[in-house]
Amino acid sequence: MDQGAAGGGDLSSTSSSSAISKWSFTVSQRYQHILDKSTPHVLRRWMAFSGVALIYAIRVYIIQGYYVITYGLGIYILQLFLAFLSPQVDPEIQALVDGPTLPIRGSDEFRPFVRRLPEFKFWYSITKAFCFAFLMTFFSAFDVPVFWPVLLFYWLVLFVSTMKRQILHMIKYRYVPFSIGKQRYSGKKVASSDDISIERDDP
Repeated sequence: MDQGAAGGGDLSSTSSSSAISKWSFTVSQRYQHILDKSTPHVLRRWMAFSGVALIYAIRVYIIQGYYVITYGLGIYILQLFLAFLSPQVDPEIQALVDGPTLPIRGSDEFRPFVRRLPEFKFWYSITKAFCFAFLMTFFSAFDVPVFWPVLLFYWLVLFVSTMKRQILHMIKYRYVPFSIGKQRYSGKKVASSDDISIERDDP
């Protein structure tokens, strides 16, 4: 009897664990499907992020606390933004190995800019960061008393120094991490034999 009861308990626990794993797999599939569908909607995605960021800012402003979380969030955003502006392969390192990969003269062949952190991953990471930070504001253990102007000053100094180094890197290797105003190749339409014959038949 005891062995039968133990076997029944093991069977029920196995079936429950398999049901949970199946449910989690279904949820992850649907979640990934939603992310895939949102990929081409750049403006809507960033509008949704703006709403999330605004909710977090209102939350911190109302409770007047959790400045350490906001400071850590700002450092993380700065790292993501730096990766978003940087090329996938550092031209300084690539030049020593295989030669320059980015055009540095007008006569050089145009090559598209490939980011170290693509736009979608940048949006997804920064949105998740704000959501996690918002959840952390509901736990008093993370509300460390601190003089927030000092944290703001430290972040501004770090932001200015980081952006200055990045801009100097862009100027040195002459690349722009945005597609506005870049050259785009448009192939010429090749006339088919049918089009040529029609033109010849016209009076």
